[in-house]
Amino acid sequence: MKNILLIGTVLIMVSCKTKIRESSENDGNDLTLMEQPSDIETLNFVTPDELKETVYYLASDELEGRATGSEGIEKAAVYIENKLKSYKVQPYFDTYRDYYKANGLDASNVVGYIEGNDPVLKNEFIILGAHYDHIGIVKAVVGDSIANGANDDASGVAAVLAMARYFATKKNIKRSILFTLYSGEEIGLLGSKHLAERLKEQHINLYAMINFEMIGVPMVDKNYEAYFTGHDLSNMATKMNDYVGYTLLDELPKAKEFQLFYRSDNYPFYKAFNKPSHAISTFDFTNFDHYHEVGDEAGLMDYEFMADLVNKLIPAFETMSNSTTQEIKMNE
Repeated sequence: MKNILLIGTVLIMVSCKTKIRESSENDGNDLTLMEQPSDIETLNFVTPDELKETVYYLASDELEGRATGSEGIEKAAVYIENKLKSYKVQPYFDTYRDYYKANGLDASNVVGYIEGNDPVLKNEFIILGAHYDHIGIVKAVVGDSIANGANDDASGVAAVLAMARYFATKKNIKRSILFTLYSGEEIGLLGSKHLAERLKEQHINLYAMINFEMIGVPMVDKNYEAYFTGHDLSNMATKMNDYVGYTLLDELPKAKEFQLFYRSDNYPFYKAFNKPSHAISTFDFTNFDHYHEVGDEAGLMDYEFMADLVNKLIPAFETMSNSTTQEIKMNE
């Protein structure tokens, strides 16, 4: 996450089971809350191990903190590309790369694409994104100078890749989905800004954009799982809660106080499209003590929590992708 103030040092482990509604794959009906079948089951598609594998690689010393323009971030990009290929997620452009210049450095985003199957709704796009860069080499602390960026934001990248794997298995997704991994976030949201402007020039019909930022540890003493930046700008959080039938997402006052909506990769899409574009995070200013420091290591992440959260979010995004009307809207 770009330039936020860290307060507090508490780390608490939380786990809870996921309840979702079982939905029919072939009835063609709008999957609103009232139309969801009443059967309840647990979604266990995303595993802690797959998230752990991604975070451990991206946050390894081999990648030297993934600074934009570095050899380390290029290794990260290749890793992400190979994951998307293995899931049979197609590139949106001629290749998976979206190349641009970041303060004179060669840089690229990685963009995967699953086309919707509805002849009309496939022209509407949902974007799921996270940044895969970090701040690279910093002042050494006890001999360690690599800011590995596990929570910020290898955790978000792991979530996006896991959701790409899930949606690649689905044959009934009406709207198209882009899986977008950005570089250049830590030096001014440059990657997401470039991609948002490029997609705007191509007249893409954006329905909603969701950015995943620092979701590696659970929040402290909250009755919801994650918070939405810019919560009141649209009805997206409310609708997602409706889709799953409980309060999955809510507003964090500290996020509003520190204007986090404007400080991560959702903002360039909001600015370019004026469509619902938000970040989902669990960094609550008390639960992680290593922001932009060498201590942001893969071993501190709670992978059971992360898997539980992603498994809870997937049904909301699936319903969002299949609703036959545009239920997600900006608030007036």
